[in-house]
Amino acid sequence: MAFDIDMIKKVYEQLPSKIEAARKLVGRPLTLTEKILYTHLHSDQAPAAFERGKSYVDFSPDRVAMQDATAQMALLQFMQAGRPKVAVPSTVHCDHLITAKNGAAEDLAFANKESKEVFDFLGSVSNKYGIGFWKPGAGIIHQVVLENYAFPGGMMIGTDSHTVNAGGLGMLAIGVGGADACDVMAGLAWELKFPKLIGVKLTGKLSGWTAPKDVILKVAGILTVKGGTGAIVEYFGEGATSMSCTGKGTICNMGAEIGATTSTFGYDESMERYLNATGRADVAKLANGIKQHLTADPEVYANPDKYFDQIIEINLSELEPHVNGPFSPDLATPISKLKEEAVKNGWPLKISVGLLGSCTNSSYEDISRAVSLAKQVSSKNLKAKSEYLINPGSEQIRYTIKRDGFLDVFDEIGAKVFTNACGPCIGMWDRMGAEKQEKNTIIHSFNRNFAKRADGNPNTYAFVASPEIVTAMAIAGDLTFNPLTDSLVNEKGEKVKLDPPTGEELPSKGFAVEDAGFQAPAADGSKVQVNVSPTSDRLQLLDPFAAWEGVDLKGLKLLIKAKGKCTTDHISMAGPWLKYRGHLDNISNNMLIGAVNFYNEKTDTVKNQLTGKYESVPVVQRAYKAKGIGSIVVGDENYGEGSSREHAAMEPRHLGVRAVLVKSFARIHETNLKKQGMLGLTFDDKADYEKIKEDDSIDILGLTSFAPNTALTIVLNHADGSKDEIKANHTYNQQQIEWFKAGGALNIIRASVKA
Repeated sequence: MAFDIDMIKKVYEQLPSKIEAARKLVGRPLTLTEKILYTHLHSDQAPAAFERGKSYVDFSPDRVAMQDATAQMALLQFMQAGRPKVAVPSTVHCDHLITAKNGAAEDLAFANKESKEVFDFLGSVSNKYGIGFWKPGAGIIHQVVLENYAFPGGMMIGTDSHTVNAGGLGMLAIGVGGADACDVMAGLAWELKFPKLIGVKLTGKLSGWTAPKDVILKVAGILTVKGGTGAIVEYFGEGATSMSCTGKGTICNMGAEIGATTSTFGYDESMERYLNATGRADVAKLANGIKQHLTADPEVYANPDKYFDQIIEINLSELEPHVNGPFSPDLATPISKLKEEAVKNGWPLKISVGLLGSCTNSSYEDISRAVSLAKQVSSKNLKAKSEYLINPGSEQIRYTIKRDGFLDVFDEIGAKVFTNACGPCIGMWDRMGAEKQEKNTIIHSFNRNFAKRADGNPNTYAFVASPEIVTAMAIAGDLTFNPLTDSLVNEKGEKVKLDPPTGEELPSKGFAVEDAGFQAPAADGSKVQVNVSPTSDRLQLLDPFAAWEGVDLKGLKLLIKAKGKCTTDHISMAGPWLKYRGHLDNISNNMLIGAVNFYNEKTDTVKNQLTGKYESVPVVQRAYKAKGIGSIVVGDENYGEGSSREHAAMEPRHLGVRAVLVKSFARIHETNLKKQGMLGLTFDDKADYEKIKEDDSIDILGLTSFAPNTALTIVLNHADGSKDEIKANHTYNQQQIEWFKAGGALNIIRASVKA
């Protein structure tokens, strides 16, 4: 039986009447996205025909999921909320704090020792507040959620940008910061700007070398890393229904890379098969009873142009495998053009490592198709030319593929199997020789390939592809190899071609597992003690941020004017810094150290206006804080794209940055700034970015009359005595302005509990 079956029953019982009411309200047929949104309105939210891209709306998600790196700060905040137990089903998954180095058993043992304090903290907080706890080694959060918790027509939020993976089972699953998760766990409404809708019509059927991953790699090339910002992507058509549930999950997962709020598919037989295979026949039966409500109304898919803000059409029968990268997940290249592009751009052609796994591609189907290629190494007398590394998605996946002999096949080609965890995908890869910073190429089935993300080496050219293409190219060891057309020379000197991959959607013998790694919380957690040592360098109890002073902000120093791509990885790096995710002061020492300074084209070196010296960004900001001087960060387009990590907002807040002024924001990061009582502003005229000078002292005027839809004035006081006055826009509504005034949303929650 499924987890939280009573909750799911309640959602399904109310769905038909709520959808009918919404249909009458908007006066037309509904997309699946709209059905889920309107059926999850918060009880205090007045129903209306909301305006896409403009209306702020309060929702009631069905559940919350947190991974260990972000759960620390989310739960440290929840502990301040004064609630005895979470208000909705919630889970913590220990998947980020495990370094990939020597292999599964050794790496897991090391992680359990190195991060024992954090795991114990998360386990005890979960036990106290009624949160399900998935222990280290249980698996990657999004695979575990898909296997156990996701259900068609539901809404969930998670403290990881790839929460969107659950869209493969017909949910609206949305990545958020820990403060948003804290709100929902405390029983409060969750606010979201009503999204625009992008429809992707899939015709034809996948075959041969083409995989579901290629759909989203193609879409990323079309929409770019910010083309989906403020929108939900809904996939439909014969191509969608012909695809597996986990394949749909892959597509939704990488929707985070186009900036989409989330992505989803309508309920179909592939989802029913997956629910049955993962022990949730009861959910499948319930869903089958209302399946017409778990997809869009027929009129929508018949005439999609009338119901979506943008339509993309992809013929799966004609779709080529793609390889995206390097350094950006939207740099899309069809496999037939890859050799030409690689040679033209001077990309390193020798593939050092192929990596399989991550929350994007670690399903049974993914691994079975990769195995079909790995088997050909021995059968065709080949030798794999690249190192090959694997992260299974969950203990259930690992146990099942071991039972079915897949791991033996991988062992024969010299593969190394890491722990059921994120590993290299998030920078938790202790790669031998990476410190030499040599130019090299890797190819992986992950979702992101920003510079330095996997191994910390800025000269690692990382390419994203399907598990099939990753495996084939790791066998060849050559970025110019096209498995659809090219031959390889085997150990006998013969030319051989790889046969197209084959695999099973689901294991024919069913899934199996001895210990999935789940720990249920105490029925009564009131007596459970949560202890945090005051001398710990891994955990630190939070102090409330100070409320706004009630005056305009003047004399702010320019901390950094970031140039080009500035993701949350640039603002708050992962990798070795993950160990400090529960200690705000310690992790603040990585603040913006990856951002490129506009004035010297260097990272982690900015001018200290107090001394005139160039120093590390956190060092300069701590100097300003010590003198009681506020500062401002200036950024470029799509500032804060990538991971949901709220540390990228909390660190500047903690160290005294008062505002972030950019050309445009990524959705989650802008929300995180607002939640922490920061000012997130955008240039009214993007050309004004050029007016910011290195020695500027900056005033923000208009805060005493701070109001929705009213621009603020920025005064740039230049060192030569001249001034520039520019306009800055914002998207704050009245509630968010109250967050700013109170010093953060959590201060308001805390005050309401005391009242």
